[in-house]
Amino acid sequence: MYRNSKFSLSVVLLLGLTLMLTACGGEQSSAPGNGESQNSANSTSEQQKSGNSAAEQPSERRLTDAAGHEVTVPANPQRIIASYLEDHLVALGVKPVAQWSAKGGKSVQVYLQDALKDVPTIPSELPYEAVMSFQPDLIILDSAEAAGGDKYAQYSKIAPTYVVGTAQNNDWREELLVVGEVLNRSEEARKALDEYETKAREAKAKIQRQIGEASAAVLWVTSKNTYVVHEKLSSGDVLYRDLGLKVPDEVEEISATATANWNPISKEKLAELNADYLFIIKSTAITKEELQADPIWSGIPAVKDGHVYEFGADSSWLYTGIVANGKIIDDVLGSILPQ
Repeated sequence: MYRNSKFSLSVVLLLGLTLMLTACGGEQSSAPGNGESQNSANSTSEQQKSGNSAAEQPSERRLTDAAGHEVTVPANPQRIIASYLEDHLVALGVKPVAQWSAKGGKSVQVYLQDALKDVPTIPSELPYEAVMSFQPDLIILDSAEAAGGDKYAQYSKIAPTYVVGTAQNNDWREELLVVGEVLNRSEEARKALDEYETKAREAKAKIQRQIGEASAAVLWVTSKNTYVVHEKLSSGDVLYRDLGLKVPDEVEEISATATANWNPISKEKLAELNADYLFIIKSTAITKEELQADPIWSGIPAVKDGHVYEFGADSSWLYTGIVANGKIIDDVLGSILPQ
C-alpha cells in the first residue's frame, strides 16, 4: 500500500512537470523576437512606417507667383511647358514637353539642343490650341506680358500656370531659383548655381592674370544695324560682373538709359568705342575682314590689335541663363587665353 502511494505520487509529479514544460514552450514560440513571428512584426512595422512616409509626401503645393496668383502646383510635374525658360530646365535636369521656337519652328535655342533635340517645338506666342495639344500638367510663363489680357485665364484652364516676374527676368540667378522652387528642385538649383560661381571665379582669375584690367565689348551685327549688349544684362552681365572685364565708356553711357538686352549703337559711337577686346555676334554674311576694313571699325583698339572674336547667332551669346553663360565663359577663355 505504501509502495502504491509512492508510485502514484511520482506519476502526479511527472505529469505536472510535463504540463509546465509544454506551457513554457508555447509561450516561447509565440513571444516577439523569435523566428517567423518576429519577422512578421518587423514587416508590419516597416509597412506602417512606409505608409506614414508616403502620407507625409504632398501630392501638390500652393505657391504665389509674381502676378499674385495662388497656384496649386503638382509636386512632381511631368509635362511642363516653360517657353524661353528652357535654359533653367536643362540646368535642373528637366526635359519639357515642348520647347520655344520662332519663325515657324525654324529658330530654336541651338545651344540647348544637345538636351532638347528630341523635344517638339511650340511657337513663342504660345497659342492656346498649341499649348492644349501638349496636355501640360504645369505651365510657367517667363513674364507678366506673356500672361497679359485674358491669356492667364485661358492658360490656367489648361493647367496650373505660374508667372515669373520682370525682376526675375532681369536677374537670371533669381529666375533659376524661382524655377527651381516651382519644380520642387530648389536643392538642384542652388547646387548648379554654386558650381557656376566657382567656374566664373576661376575664369576671372585666369583672365586677370593674362590681360589685367582690359576693357571689352560685345556687338551684335545684323544686315541693318549694330547692337551693343547692356552692361548688366545677357552676355554683358557675364563679361563685366562675372569675369571682371572693364566696361567701355560708350557701353556704360548707352546702358544708363536702356532697358533692353541689346541696344542700337550709332556709327559715331561705334567709331569712338574704346574696347581692348571685341566679341562680335554675326547675323549677317559680312566677314571679319570686311568689318576691319571699314573706317568706322578700324579705329577701335581691339580691331587695331587683332583682338576681335566672332560667334554665330546660333551660339549662346544672345541668350542668358546658367547654361548659356557657362558656354560664354568657355568662349571667352578660348579666345583670349593662349592655346
